[in-house]
Amino acid sequence: MGRSHPKYIAGAVQAASVVHDLEGGVRRTIELIEEASEKGVKVLVFPETWIPGYPYWAWLGPQAWGMQFVQAYHDNAMEVGDEHHQAICAAARAHNMYVVLGFAEKFEGSVYIAQSIIGPDGVVIANRRKLKATHVERAVFGEGSGVDLDVHRTEDAGNLGALCCWEHMQPLSKYALYSMNEQVHAAAWPTLSLYEGKAFALGPEANMSLSRTYAMEGQCFVIAATSVMTSEIQDALGLDDMQKDLLPVGGGSSSIFAPDGQLISAPLPPDEEGIVVAELDLGLISLAKAAADPAGHYARPDVTQLVLNRAPTPTTLVRAPERPSGPTAFEFREDDVALDEEEMV
Repeated sequence: MGRSHPKYIAGAVQAASVVHDLEGGVRRTIELIEEASEKGVKVLVFPETWIPGYPYWAWLGPQAWGMQFVQAYHDNAMEVGDEHHQAICAAARAHNMYVVLGFAEKFEGSVYIAQSIIGPDGVVIANRRKLKATHVERAVFGEGSGVDLDVHRTEDAGNLGALCCWEHMQPLSKYALYSMNEQVHAAAWPTLSLYEGKAFALGPEANMSLSRTYAMEGQCFVIAATSVMTSEIQDALGLDDMQKDLLPVGGGSSSIFAPDGQLISAPLPPDEEGIVVAELDLGLISLAKAAADPAGHYARPDVTQLVLNRAPTPTTLVRAPERPSGPTAFEFREDDVALDEEEMV
């Protein structure tokens, strides 16, 4: 008898965030987990910075204008392991579901574009940060590191990986996950109505093409979740007519792609909220990889190789002096320690 392969229902959220409202965002998240459970979903993916919403204001005016939103955004960003994060983990456990949550992570004085992969037991499998914030996002968010590129093996859902938005434009980051035998990929996107009709690269056709290409290149399933822009969000941000024209209602384009690039979910209208679903049969991956496995039989490592630095780079290195032992042991301060000749060079 041969190897068995997981087969289950996956879901991609397409909904409007509760902007700048952490508690409201958590409640909405739990509601959607419950809704997904009714559809039989085993793996559910949320959009980019679902909590507390994407900072669209960074794209809609001068930074001086956007500063009015900064404190509220920081105050409603979520901290890993706080009571809000734990409530979502409890909901995943209650519904026996894998949840890939997109959120703005608050860590000390900075915020990061983050994703949590939560297991059906409510335990966090991984937290990751977007390696490089895109364009004006850099005025809002910090950066991740090589430790944020990883694929996580599960017994009943396959090998799970995740990226945010235009990380799907980074060939080397994508290849890093392909090389780890990623089988199911969570792609988190904001609403795709920004600059609608004015910047094709930001629209649904271009960005869902990136998700489709990811599925074909990596021979994996891609669950792509997008958020929705509503008139209520426009009004909550106090947008004028010109800004509403730059960020119109709609933008939802959540999709699920098979390893051959086929769209296997039924789309929702761009202004409609809900969850798109599809059945994933991980046994189909071998059929796609038989034709072209870019990190396996279709690779040429003698010609091109990827160097992946997985070590995090801390901002501060603390080197404590060794404490003397024995009867003469005493406490001393760092600045009392003289540098040796090698350290002084």
